[in-house]
Amino acid sequence: MRTAGSTTALPRKPHPVDVHVGARIRLRRNTLGMSQQELASALGITFQQVQKYERGTNRVGASRLWHIAQLMKTPVAFFFEDAPGDPSPAKPRAAGPSDTDRVLEFLSSPQGLRLNRAFVGIGDPKIRDRLVKLASALAV
Repeated sequence: MRTAGSTTALPRKPHPVDVHVGARIRLRRNTLGMSQQELASALGITFQQVQKYERGTNRVGASRLWHIAQLMKTPVAFFFEDAPGDPSPAKPRAAGPSDTDRVLEFLSSPQGLRLNRAFVGIGDPKIRDRLVKLASALAV
């Protein structure tokens, strides 16, 4: 708690929506196979700034988010889908991370991206189904 004479600022935690938007930027960037440096160059900023956006440490301004959406060929609304505090009554939120949060985290990881790309590359639906059954059996 700060007192009237205190000169040290307490570290602020990123807002959950900023963290969510950053995770969605990272998800879309990774899905497109775009590096942080490539995104940064296209935006005219440093890759460290992209890192801060993706962690939610720095907020993404409206015009910057619009530019990111244009570069990534996705609607701005994509970055807010399933955001914390979404007032939509159709989707009640449980305490703790949602399935969507866990999927986003997985798809944002290098292993998740490689697995997803490999899975999509399997043309035979029967083989894909067997792979899903194998993964389900291993997850128990």
